[in-house]
Amino acid sequence: MGCGTSKVLPEASKKGYVSVVQSLIAFSKACDGDDEPKKHARGAWFSSGVKNPPQRPNSQQQMQRPQDKVARYKDKFDPRVTARYDIKALIGRGSFSRVVRVEHRATRQPFAIKMMEVEAPQGREVCASELAVLQRVSHSNVIQLIEVFQFPQRVYMVLELATGGELLERVVSRGHFTERDATQALRMVLAGVGYLHNLGITHRDLKPENLLYYHPGADSRLLVTDFGLATFNNKTCQVSGLGRSDTGDYISADKTWTLRTTCGTPEYMAPEILQRKPYTCAVDLWALGVIAYIVLSGSMPFEDDSHTRLYRSIVRGTYSFTGDPWPSVSNLAKDFIQRLLSADPAARLTADQAIRHPWVATMAASSSMRNLHRSISRNLRQRTSRSSSRCPSSTLSSGGSNKLRLATH
Repeated sequence: MGCGTSKVLPEASKKGYVSVVQSLIAFSKACDGDDEPKKHARGAWFSSGVKNPPQRPNSQQQMQRPQDKVARYKDKFDPRVTARYDIKALIGRGSFSRVVRVEHRATRQPFAIKMMEVEAPQGREVCASELAVLQRVSHSNVIQLIEVFQFPQRVYMVLELATGGELLERVVSRGHFTERDATQALRMVLAGVGYLHNLGITHRDLKPENLLYYHPGADSRLLVTDFGLATFNNKTCQVSGLGRSDTGDYISADKTWTLRTTCGTPEYMAPEILQRKPYTCAVDLWALGVIAYIVLSGSMPFEDDSHTRLYRSIVRGTYSFTGDPWPSVSNLAKDFIQRLLSADPAARLTADQAIRHPWVATMAASSSMRNLHRSISRNLRQRTSRSSSRCPSSTLSSGGSNKLRLATH
């Protein structure tokens, strides 16, 4: 976002909209739009859970991008890790973690390894929280944990390697984007989020940068990633009476959790978080409303250089459907966004309800097939230009990618 001095989480994204504009520039140079632009590997936030490696078709293995062929990363790895995996390249870094691209020595299948430093108490806490989530989940639209190596000073999480780029990068690279395309992406995200919510997991940091395509192909699945701020609710915690969790979130006598920790990425935070009210997994649906707004327009519904003014506009719900391309966007799409950006969490659609909304369920069958790509790309470019001019020294973190975690306990 702007140049504020907000406390940034250790694993905050350092890309934001900059990567999207880089993809946009690459796309504009492509001949007739047929060549896929260069994408920028993320990886620091590739995290989720299941125990058996997925069987990936050989055709997908052949879709590795040229930029993956970079200098081999050198660091001290436990021999038990290097005995199974060939270390290739560094693809992400955080205060307590680094992520490297690797190959399984026996199958030559590519993966990502997230190395978490756990000597410091805060590092152990971050690792334990993320690992607790990753070891429980297994869904085609949630990135998968393959296996874990745990040692006193470091934990190695072997994860799926998502090589298809971020959601907005894909929107920009396509050259043609309609409401139907938007619903295809949102259906996959909603499927993943609904699965998490049914397990009692609240993500708390949904945004386009954390939605990654598994491979560059048009038929790729879209994955929910980055569980650094995820937490559990009553479905996964057995408690009795009135108490307080280790994270400062409160538990009522009927065993339902009310989360209280203020955390997330500013532009995507729900009103109840900003007001420091108890909240539920409905905060994820608010974030999905913001994402849907961006995907259809390339603009943010809530944006301001000042965090104070930004938070005020979010709490008041002051956004509009003005400017290009909104006149060409269907009323059903706008209704979908409005039902997610409801200031009242109880009135907000759940993930299961959202995926059954007429606009999503029919895949925008009654919507205009107008190509929204030009308007979306222009708006993304203009926004990044404004962010860069306002804060040239922090270009890599512009675009509202900073995470906040202000403990209220």
